Amino acid sequence: MVHNVGELPPGPQGYPCDPHRQPELHHFLDLPPGPSTLSGVNSDEGTRFRLTLHYDGSGFSGWQLQPRARTVQGEVERAIGRLTGGRRPVVAAGRTDSGVHATGQVATVALPNEWKDRIRELHRGLNALLPGDIWVQELRETSPEFHPRFHATGRSYRYQVGIRPEANSPFHRPWCWPVEEEMEVDLLHRCAALLPGEGSFRAFAKAGQEHRGDRCRVEEAGWGRWEEVGLAFQISANRFLHHMVRYLVGTMVDVARHRRGLEEMVELLARPHTDLVTSPPAPPQGLFLTGVAYAGEEEPESPEGRKPGSRVTPRPSSPLD
Repeated sequence: MVHNVGELPPGPQGYPCDPHRQPELHHFLDLPPGPSTLSGVNSDEGTRFRLTLHYDGSGFSGWQLQPRARTVQGEVERAIGRLTGGRRPVVAAGRTDSGVHATGQVATVALPNEWKDRIRELHRGLNALLPGDIWVQELRETSPEFHPRFHATGRSYRYQVGIRPEANSPFHRPWCWPVEEEMEVDLLHRCAALLPGEGSFRAFAKAGQEHRGDRCRVEEAGWGRWEEVGLAFQISANRFLHHMVRYLVGTMVDVARHRRGLEEMVELLARPHTDLVTSPPAPPQGLFLTGVAYAGEEEPESPEGRKPGSRVTPRPSSPLD
């Protein structure tokens, strides 16, 4: 399913913030007894909670814990540790790279059963303890068997490209690729129209996953306006290869700037082992993980009023076949 998505909803609006703020909690939260220490990992199952997270990836070395690096997982685990008296592993649906943002990351954590009846306190407490570039949108109890990564049936991403001088504003630049150049939008739409369906995206990956192959099922893809600043690309698929969205955007933008032909995009998709190479990947700061889909859950309506994935067909054959 392909959308000329027209006027997209406004993208995440970022504002300067202090990523190290630690406001006092005692005005509204009684912390449970026990030491506030991160010295050990508490793996007791207890009650499992599901979090929906937003974060500005500008100040992070990605999601995953890394030695001597600031990461989203590290900050979330640190805040949970302060509330519960011990470090508890947080598992996410996807490990976003350095500089990549999220408005729909899903994660889980197991906490002592006493928190089962204190969900509102837990939610407020986490948001008070977390730095200003992370926000817990939703927190709720979930099944002990739920795994945010392995149970996901799809993910959605958005990439923002600035084409007007305003894209260099400090209120836009951290969340877009400021190309600041006019592009032939019809070519962007024609590139996106090649993506839906199932096929190999080997050419659009930094590294493959040999055990899982390089085939993905793209359920929707489309370009639309991003406010008055530029354009945004939205894509949903059952899985994504490493840097796949960024390679797709980098190549589509070069086609729209007449730096390479549309037929090259066609060949890269139709012939996974072609000698052609993609354009360099678009920079990470324009990319947002916007949602994770799970079986049995209501999916958001697409801009045209249909749910993503309502129609999936094999990728159309190309003139190069």
